[in-house]
Amino acid sequence: MMKLGIIMDPISGINIAKDSSFAMLLAAQSRDWDIYYMEMDDLFLVNDIPSATTRRMTVEDEASRWYQFHDATTLSLFDLDVILMRKDPPFNMEYIYSTYLLELAHRQGTLVVNDPASLRDANEKLFVSWFPQCTTPTLVARKSEHILAFLDEHR
Repeated sequence: MMKLGIIMDPISGINIAKDSSFAMLLAAQSRDWDIYYMEMDDLFLVNDIPSATTRRMTVEDEASRWYQFHDATTLSLFDLDVILMRKDPPFNMEYIYSTYLLELAHRQGTLVVNDPASLRDANEKLFVSWFPQCTTPTLVARKSEHILAFLDEHR
């Protein structure tokens, strides 16, 4: 039986009618895959082995009871066949560290979707700058004076 791990935001807060991670879980379960749920703080490294505290989970397309946790266990990420990295940014150091742990699992043959290196290298805010021919005028900034000047220029 295939073992699918998923790292995501708390499942209790999703809208199952439009959440693509939930749709993926339903599809995996329909194929009789075991689902192992994780949040980012469940990941850790012990003796060079990326691991996680996981909860086996079942899902149901029912708004009042869309998930149920079963036994909690600690697994090496190498024991999973597939890991879905579905955590929404913030793109902070915890997120970066998680991608490093996932990359270790990926190098040992676990299929990790989305590729951990690509998550770091293709930042959702800046990746658009690689394709200027496809974008309208764009600004990524923190300082309000840059934002206000950009708005004034493009009104």
